[in-house]
Amino acid sequence: MALITLRKNLYRLSDFRMHGAALKSQPLNHVHKVVKERLCPWFCSRQPEPFRIRFHHAHCKKFNSKNGNDLHPLSGPVFSQISDWVRLEQNVKNGESQTFYKRLSNLTSSEEVLSFISTMETLPDTMAAGALQRICEVEKKDGDQGLPKEILENSIFQALCFQLEKEPSQLSNTTLVTALQALILLHVDPQSSLLLNLVAECQNRLKKGGLEVPNLCVLGESLIRLHSSGCVTLELIINQLQGEKLETFTPEDIVALYRILQACAEKVDEHQTFLNKINNFSPSIVSNLSPKLISQMLTALVVLDQSQAFPLIIKLGRYVVRHVPYFTNEELRRVLEAFMYFGYHDRFFTKALENRVAAVCLTLDPEVVCGVMEYCGRKRILSKPILNAVAETFVCQSEKFSPSQISALMEPFGKLNYLPPNASALFRKLENVLFTHFNYFPPETLLKLLHSCSLNECHPVNFMAKIFNPFFLQRLQGEESHLDRLSRARLTQLFLTAVLECPFYKGPKLLRKYQVKSFVTPCCSLETPMDSQLYKSVKIGLIDLLGAKLYFAPKVLTPYCYTVDVEIKLDEEGFVLPFTVNEDIHERIALCIDGPKRFCSNSKHLLGKEAIKQRHLRLLGYQVVQIPYYEIGMLKSRRELVEYLQRKLFSQNTVHW
Repeated sequence: MALITLRKNLYRLSDFRMHGAALKSQPLNHVHKVVKERLCPWFCSRQPEPFRIRFHHAHCKKFNSKNGNDLHPLSGPVFSQISDWVRLEQNVKNGESQTFYKRLSNLTSSEEVLSFISTMETLPDTMAAGALQRICEVEKKDGDQGLPKEILENSIFQALCFQLEKEPSQLSNTTLVTALQALILLHVDPQSSLLLNLVAECQNRLKKGGLEVPNLCVLGESLIRLHSSGCVTLELIINQLQGEKLETFTPEDIVALYRILQACAEKVDEHQTFLNKINNFSPSIVSNLSPKLISQMLTALVVLDQSQAFPLIIKLGRYVVRHVPYFTNEELRRVLEAFMYFGYHDRFFTKALENRVAAVCLTLDPEVVCGVMEYCGRKRILSKPILNAVAETFVCQSEKFSPSQISALMEPFGKLNYLPPNASALFRKLENVLFTHFNYFPPETLLKLLHSCSLNECHPVNFMAKIFNPFFLQRLQGEESHLDRLSRARLTQLFLTAVLECPFYKGPKLLRKYQVKSFVTPCCSLETPMDSQLYKSVKIGLIDLLGAKLYFAPKVLTPYCYTVDVEIKLDEEGFVLPFTVNEDIHERIALCIDGPKRFCSNSKHLLGKEAIKQRHLRLLGYQVVQIPYYEIGMLKSRRELVEYLQRKLFSQNTVHW
C-alpha cells in the first residue's frame, strides 16, 4: 500500500527539480510559487457536462447508517452510496482507518478536510482518495465549478496531487479510479500530466484485465465525463463487463453499464444481445434504485432506443411514482422526456405529479414546467391541479419564461380545451408579453401559440392583422420555396375563426396561396380521424334507421376545410335525401362520431381541435349531432342502437324516408 507522507513532502518541496533547474537553494516561499504555477494549469473552469458521475467513497458501512453527516454527494441520494464506501473500506480494516473515515464524513469544507489530514504523519492511498473525494463533494455543493484559488494554493492539497502524479502504479485499483473520478469532477485539465498519468495507468491495467467490475464501471463513467479516447477504451470496458455475471453487479454498476453503452449509442446494434440480457435482468434491481439512478436509467433507455424493454419501463414507471417528490428538476425533466418517448403514463404517476407541481410550481425550473405541460398535452391528460398551478405561475413569473417556453406552456390549454379559474388574468398577461416582445417570438412559435389560444375561444384578435400580414408570412416561410402544410392549416383555421367568431375583425385577409383545402394532414392533423370500428357500429344502425346506405355519406369534405364524419341531407319538408342529391337541400346534419382519441384521456371532455370543429360547423349552418363512444358502448342490442340514433338525429323533426 502506498503511503503519502505529507509532512515529508512539504519539507522536500525545495528538492523538486523543474526544467533542469535546482530548487534546493531557493527560499521556501519561492518554491511554493513555482509549485503553484505548475499546479494551477491542472485545473480549469469547464461548462457543466450532460453526464452526472456517481461518487465513490471510502466510508465504513456502519458509519453511513449512524452518522447524519455521512460522506455522500450533497446533491444526490444517500442510500445509493453505501457500497461505494465499502469498496474503499476493503483495503482498510483497522480501527484507525475507521476513525479517519468517521471524522472525515463530519467535515463540511475543503479547508476542514485539508486541516484534518495535515495532522497525520502518513496517509494510506485509500485515505488519500477518500480525502480527495470529500473535497470534491463539499466543493460540488455550490455548483459545477472549479476549485477556489485558496484550495489550489494549499500546500497539503498540492502534496496530495503530486503524490498521485508521481506514483500511480503504486495505487490500488479502487484508489486509482476513485482519485481519477474526483479529479475529473474538480475540472482537472485533461492535458495535465497529473490526469494523463492516472488515465494511462488505468488504461494499462484495463488492457491487462486487472480491474474489477465496480472499478470498470467507475472508470467508464469517468472517461465519459472526460470525453477521453472516444469509444475505443469504452468498448474494451464493455467487452470485459460482458464476461461478468450480472448477478454480481450492484444497482449502481448496472446503471453505470447503461450509461457506458449510452456513450457508444452508435454501436447499439452490435451490443443489442448484451443489452437484451441487461434489460431482462434490470427489473430485479429497480426497487433498489435511487431517484437519480432511475432518471439515468430511463435516459439511457431513450438514447439506446430500447422500446422493446417495456417490462423494465413499466416497472421503472411504478417506482417513479414514489420518487416524484424527491427528483431534482433535471431528473424530473428527464423522466418526463422518457415517458413521452415510450408513450408511458398511468394515473398514479399523474396524481404524484399533481401533488408535486401544485406544491412547488413557483420554484420549479421553467424547463420542468414546460416538460410537465408537454407531457399533459401529449398524453391528453386534463389535470386541473397542474394546469391551474402552471397558469398561476405564469401570471406571477412570466418574465422567467423564454418565448419558446411560453408557447410550450400555453399550447396544452388549447389542446385540452381548458380555461383555468384565472383565465382572464392569464390571457391578459400573455397579451402584455406579446405586445412587449412580439418581435422576439420566432414566427412558427408565435403561430402555434396564437392558434392554440383560438381553440378554446380566446381569440388573438389584436394580433391577427400582424400574422396575416405578407411580411410576417414571408418571415414564416423563411428561405423555403413554400410554407409547410401544417403552418398553412393553422393559418387557415385562424382566418376561419376570424370570419366566423370575430365579425368585428376588419384587418387583412389571408392570401389564397397560404390556405389549405382540408385540415386533415398526413403528419399532424388539425382533426382527429374517425374511429373506424365505431363507425362500423354506427353504420349498421343508420342503415336500419334510414333504410339504405344511399341516405348518408361518410367522410365528406366541406368547402370550409373540415371533414364531416357522416353527412345526412334533409329537404324543406324533412325528407331524407340521397347523398348524391345536391339541390333543394334545406338542412345538413353533421354526425360527429367521436372515439376515445377525440377526448382527454379517461374523460368525456372534448379536445380543443374537436371543440372548435363542432363550433365552426354550427356557425356554418350544420346541425351537429355528437355520437360519443361512451354512449354507443352502453347500448346492448341492435334495436337499442336504432332507437338511440333516432333520438339523436330526429328528436325535433318529423322525418320521412
